[in-house]
Amino acid sequence: MKKSIKLLSCLILAAILILPATLVNGQKITQSANDYSAVIKSHVYKDYKEMYRPPSGSLRFPFLTPGSNQYANVLWDWDSWLSNVALRQILTDVGKEADSKEAQEYEQGCVLNFLSYGDWDGYIPIVIWEDSNPRDIDAEEIYKMNMHKPVLAQHAAFLCTVQNDDADWLREKFYYLQAFVNSYKAHHRDKNTGLFYWQTDVAIGVDNDPCTFFRPNGSSASIYLNCLMYRELLAMVYLADCLKIPEVGKEFEQDAINLKAAVQEHCWDERDGFFYSVDLNLRPVTNQMDHSLGKEFAIHAGYPRDYDCLIQRIEVWSGFLPLWAGIATHEQAERVVNEHFTNPKTFNSPSGVRTLSKMEKMYSLRASANPSNWRGPIWGISNYMVFRGLVRYGFDVEATELANKTVALFGRDLEQNGALHEYYEPETGEPLLNKGFQNWNYLVVNMLAWLEGRPVVEEF
Repeated sequence: MKKSIKLLSCLILAAILILPATLVNGQKITQSANDYSAVIKSHVYKDYKEMYRPPSGSLRFPFLTPGSNQYANVLWDWDSWLSNVALRQILTDVGKEADSKEAQEYEQGCVLNFLSYGDWDGYIPIVIWEDSNPRDIDAEEIYKMNMHKPVLAQHAAFLCTVQNDDADWLREKFYYLQAFVNSYKAHHRDKNTGLFYWQTDVAIGVDNDPCTFFRPNGSSASIYLNCLMYRELLAMVYLADCLKIPEVGKEFEQDAINLKAAVQEHCWDERDGFFYSVDLNLRPVTNQMDHSLGKEFAIHAGYPRDYDCLIQRIEVWSGFLPLWAGIATHEQAERVVNEHFTNPKTFNSPSGVRTLSKMEKMYSLRASANPSNWRGPIWGISNYMVFRGLVRYGFDVEATELANKTVALFGRDLEQNGALHEYYEPETGEPLLNKGFQNWNYLVVNMLAWLEGRPVVEEF
């Protein structure tokens, strides 16, 4: 019986190496992902050093832009982190030792540039432009606005893993990294649920996610944000150990345990078998004075609200992120994959994972730059992070399917248009916006390495 199951799995895996035919410009495409490997590698390998930038103005250290096109001298938060993961795969594939050493100052500079604007208040900017001071803001507004996504410690930890656990380059600025994470804990965390929330819907990374977009300030405990924060806390534990201050890491380790429990309690939906963001926008339970009686009384005193949030049953791709983060149980992961990843009516498309379920009324494929559209189109980064979650939980057949779809998507774009784009139409793979977009699209080389059984560079 076991041999039969294994044989069936092998046959399925072999079958999905040839992608099902899809329509592109009215023509059926039946090429395997292997047909696109060479064109992707040639394109990515030849110009990766175009990401490198010297110090300039407000950017005091060398750094990485997310790519040679559409970016001048500007440093972005999660873009630089994920571009760096792709860069290290490129260097693993084709770089020499001298290339690896050359890259270090640019990689470390991404983290050090952000930390150079750290302070006791914990605020770290989302983006640094060469010609402006990111600290030129009203101090009273710092805790009312979003800041650098919780990926800065992960970026630093990733670089330390590349450098044999060496964190000495970070030691002088580590205090600001602690202040940054502690600021999230103090000012961006809901005390009742233990979940982290966005202050506003500005620069959240997944621009128009309906769970946050145009919602009241401070109301969105985003599953995307909380998964990033869980990994950020674990990165802080690792960095503290590298710096030989494990006692500092113990607090963050407990924070990670508590956050994982909070996500399990509040974001997992047993009915749907999926993880959701939650709504914190509830009126407080308070007592009020009845002037006619001259005493206090509680509104709805017979049975006041005894829950702290409401689950937002909006199927967004970030519901897969608890697999990437390692928060989901194996039983939960099976439901997420079997009931959602494989469902063509919701997320599964010929080009990868739709960023919003096709069944949602807000589903839209409109090309938009402000905000960028995450309400359905295919993004390289969402495909990659879902892929990484599938690999983490041993869903190799599904991971192979998604990796091959991504390789074919980008390979066709390069063949037909000579460049990659920011996001794509799910059914046909047609590009929707921003020709020349590089950034985290280059993580396709990490997926190729996994498909080909070569050493794979992974984010922390």
